[in-house]
Amino acid sequence: MKIEQVLPSDYPELLAVWEDSVRATHSFISEDDIAFFKPIIVEQAFPAVELRCIKDDQGKILAFIGVHEHKVEMLFVLNAKRGQGIGKELMQYALTRFQVNSVDVNEQNPQAVGFYQALGFNIKSRSPVDDMGKPFPILHLAL
Repeated sequence: MKIEQVLPSDYPELLAVWEDSVRATHSFISEDDIAFFKPIIVEQAFPAVELRCIKDDQGKILAFIGVHEHKVEMLFVLNAKRGQGIGKELMQYALTRFQVNSVDVNEQNPQAVGFYQALGFNIKSRSPVDDMGKPFPILHLAL
């Protein structure tokens, strides 16, 4: 598996990976929330970050990471591929290539919290709502 740059033409596939991952790991997010976030992700979030992905041998995107100013803004892995080291590989790349040192994670997603803590991130602070003001507590982690 190779880490590749993402093109705007990849956004629909990235969005499908995002949705698959969110449905598997974010049980606290409703269908209305998913519908609310989808256009924001494509129109605002994707263009605002450096995106990299891992594809399988057939060119299908399995996971992606988005980084902005040394911060991981997004990391999503297809549910069927979770636990296979793909997210860790993208994080190791981001640590080296982009010198990431922080990440925000939904407090209600304990698997993600544990993943980042296993990589050496520690909780620095907590916000009771997300960036959109929705009632999803956010943990701010840093190395």
